[in-house]
Amino acid sequence: MTTTTTATTTPTRDRGTASPGAPTPDGQREGRRFRVVFWVAIVLVGLLLAAVTAAVGSGSSPTDTPLDPGSATASGSKALVRVLEQRGTTVDVVRDADRVDPDGTVLVDDSAGVLSAGVARRIARSASDVVLVTTDPGVLESFRVRADPAGPVQATGPVSTAACGIPAARSARSVTPTGSGYTVRASAGTRCAPDGTGSARVWGLVRTDTATGTVTLVGTTDAFRNDTVTTAGNAALALGLLGGADHLSWYVPRAGSTDAAPSLGDLAPPWVPSAIGMAAAVAIAAGVWRGRRLGPLVVESMPVVVRASETTEGRARLYARTRDRTHALDTLRVAALRRVGRSLGLPRSAHVDEVVRRAADATGLPAARVGAVLVGGPTPDDRALVDGAAAIDDLERAVRRAVAGDAPRASRPTDPTATGTTHLTDPRPGGRP
Repeated sequence: MTTTTTATTTPTRDRGTASPGAPTPDGQREGRRFRVVFWVAIVLVGLLLAAVTAAVGSGSSPTDTPLDPGSATASGSKALVRVLEQRGTTVDVVRDADRVDPDGTVLVDDSAGVLSAGVARRIARSASDVVLVTTDPGVLESFRVRADPAGPVQATGPVSTAACGIPAARSARSVTPTGSGYTVRASAGTRCAPDGTGSARVWGLVRTDTATGTVTLVGTTDAFRNDTVTTAGNAALALGLLGGADHLSWYVPRAGSTDAAPSLGDLAPPWVPSAIGMAAAVAIAAGVWRGRRLGPLVVESMPVVVRASETTEGRARLYARTRDRTHALDTLRVAALRRVGRSLGLPRSAHVDEVVRRAADATGLPAARVGAVLVGGPTPDDRALVDGAAAIDDLERAVRRAVAGDAPRASRPTDPTATGTTHLTDPRPGGRP
């Protein structure tokens, strides 16, 4: 027995001739060059932004800090320090709690909210006259001040302090309450410089007696600023609070120092920053590695031929399996609308009402009947689906004949009980029943 084997040959292209859709070597080099330039530009822009950010960060000096005793800017307090020194008060600006002199007046300027609660308790136990500037609830609790921060205060004018129980505020007679406000109960201490009314009232000055002396909480920081120290009685208030002793320790804790509260980075293990940097490097390397694999698209012929009708048949089987008759008939209606509009010379953007009106004019049928065929409603059963499809065929046939100049001018409906469907019939001999 002889077995004959038929070899299937596949036509090959000439290696020297590129296919119409395939990229040329010059195009590949051009695309690779573009990608390299693009990524280099991204890296350069990132480095430039980092340099600008570093320059801006390094340009910020301590003189930009609010209430900085060495700053002559509007928000600084250099003017107040000069006046205190002229009146005989020695002012020492310290950044370390160990250098605070507890025998004189101690100004704790924790405007940045970085002071550790433990350091605050240590100062509270040793100092007898403390002037406190802070909105940190932990620091307030450490100094035994029963006040709750209520947010910033933007006052339009001074408030009277003539009846205040704090001698410095009473001597000032009026201060501007701009700064921070606190909600304080009457039993928590002496309150002054109110802002607001009723339950929304907040206080700018609070004095609390402690076991070692007094703590005066100052929210009216306008009294310390260079630009507002001379407004109303702000200067008298500041000098009365800070100039009562021969020595003033102006304590400003710094972020990152031993006196500052630990941050999230301080609490993390030492290996966490290295691990984050390693993960970032791996992510960048993976992006570069995967990015190099993305080249231009290559056009290839499909190994098999897929008939266009398979898509229609597959959707039809899905509609039949789910019994979605309305969706199936709507699909036929949408396609019929496009074909009818194209036959009547209408653009693709034509509205459904325009297609229905033109089809009715061309076939001589009522617009309501044409609309029932092309738009219709729900399809409850298989009979309504079949009738609807047949009505669509009849309408398309009538439109084609009307366009060709052989349009029938009469029609009769079939089963009137069919829901949402109307058959269009050809009354001529041999026409479709």
